[in-house]
Amino acid sequence: MLDLENKTKTKELLEQKAELLKTIAHPVRLCILAMLIMNKESNVTDIQCCLDVPQPTVSQHLSKLKSAGILSSERNGTEIIYKISNNEVRQIVENFLEN
Repeated sequence: MLDLENKTKTKELLEQKAELLKTIAHPVRLCILAMLIMNKESNVTDIQCCLDVPQPTVSQHLSKLKSAGILSSERNGTEIIYKISNNEVRQIVENFLEN
């Protein structure tokens, strides 16, 4: 909840939220997030096949989402499994794609 009495705190919070929205506001990243919501987790190859974009492009978007703290990854042998680790983003995307 916003504390409008504390302008500095409010500004910082709104800047953080805006950065989060900017990070997810890309069609490829939204598709990655939607896929991970439906499948719970996935590797780069499965995500790349679903999106029909080159693997390096998918990797760049995954890296951006991971750097922002939206995704987590776990190595399983040679593959890396990605999943959404930010519940706020999960809710935003679920609500956004419902309509």
